[in-house]
Amino acid sequence: MMGRQDRDQGQLFYEFSLDEMIPADHLLRRINVFATAVLADLHEQLKAFYSDIGRPSVDPELMIRMLLVGYCYGIRHERRLCQEVALHLAYRWFCRLDLDDKVPHHSTFSVNRLGRFRESEILRHIFERVVAACMVAGLVKGEGFAVDASVMEANASRYHGKAPDELDWTDAQRQKRAVAEYLAGLEAETQDQEGKDSCGSGSDGQPTAKPDRKPPKVISPSDPSSAWTAKANKRVQFGYGLNYLIDVEHAVIVDVEATPARTYDEVASTKTMIERTEQRLDLKPDWLTADTAYGTGKLLAWLLGKSITPHIPVWERYPSSDGMFSRSEFTYDAQRDVYICPNGKLLRTSGTVHDSRVRNYLSQPQDCRACTLKQRCTRAPFKKIARDINEDARNHARSLKGTPEFERSSNARKKVEMRFAHLKVQHGFERMRLRGLTGARDEFHLAAIVQNLKTLALRLVSPPTREPVRR
Repeated sequence: MMGRQDRDQGQLFYEFSLDEMIPADHLLRRINVFATAVLADLHEQLKAFYSDIGRPSVDPELMIRMLLVGYCYGIRHERRLCQEVALHLAYRWFCRLDLDDKVPHHSTFSVNRLGRFRESEILRHIFERVVAACMVAGLVKGEGFAVDASVMEANASRYHGKAPDELDWTDAQRQKRAVAEYLAGLEAETQDQEGKDSCGSGSDGQPTAKPDRKPPKVISPSDPSSAWTAKANKRVQFGYGLNYLIDVEHAVIVDVEATPARTYDEVASTKTMIERTEQRLDLKPDWLTADTAYGTGKLLAWLLGKSITPHIPVWERYPSSDGMFSRSEFTYDAQRDVYICPNGKLLRTSGTVHDSRVRNYLSQPQDCRACTLKQRCTRAPFKKIARDINEDARNHARSLKGTPEFERSSNARKKVEMRFAHLKVQHGFERMRLRGLTGARDEFHLAAIVQNLKTLALRLVSPPTREPVRR
């Protein structure tokens, strides 16, 4: 006989415990163990950013917990996040909301994220607290780090980009936060450069060269800090670079940085992250692994100066042409500072540094005219070899390639790439929600916080054993 549910009147009183409804092995229950400890000093950190008088505000811990839920489950739109927290029992439990507690209005997040949270750098503080918890738990070994960057599409239309000389910022555009931030940054850079040019030296007293970087070809009027990029074989778009520095033992993210999606900025951020990790967390790796984009002479020399072994393939700028002599066939004599060609002739340098990175070594035209090997050497009247001013560091990095340590670290580099894959696939993070470099920084901090909390929860909190079902 088919059953039928027939109820004319609902029950008047219910006995309901929200805690009992959440499974013991639920991810949020396991994350909550560490989130509670990490957020313990949240109110103390934000105390200076709230008034002592007036009506009580929405609890900042509630908003942070809601944001953690959103970035954990790919719900980054505040309006939808409020709806999901109102409906989902596990979300309510993690946010410490009872069944009859009211969920904050979605506009509250915008006010606090762009105000108190950003001014206090509370997201950075929480991120470092999570990393410290990973260190205490033994998940950070501190011997080997890996660095890499991934492109995240900016919240800007790829069809509305303009050339820099076509932009004429209106008063309405200047009122937008992302545009105001971009223009303030340009003004600060101009004033800083004018100050250096007026005194002819930098802060260390050394002559400072003018920046030689080319201006961007295309700028987004809505998010001008983003970069016009086609990296990773993607379509051309505006984007930001998500830079992760991880400890390879358990792939814990020890630092995160937001940059425009340009290789130059991403490589430069490596120094920022390593120095900040050493200053704030007292972590300094013995070696660093990365892909070829990081194998510049400048970065390799900096790492060796910090006593960090670079397990990084060298970026070879000048590949040999087919059928012509390669650079390796020209011997460098360090004592005389000359190159010796395959025919025994010398290539000398004036010592001038070009583009802030290379010295040119030139042969004598008369030597080349009389040389029987000229057809295999150069098609120009003379031979030129550009030597990186940090070529010694590049040679040292080349000597490490092929060693067992280099091979092991190269395999470990895949862990940082998996972090990006998990973020995009499991957390639905492929496009930015906020605009501007500070907006990207906030989003990347939240993403890294959630990923590290998941690492803590899944590695240290074992799910309870289930009793066999009796039939």
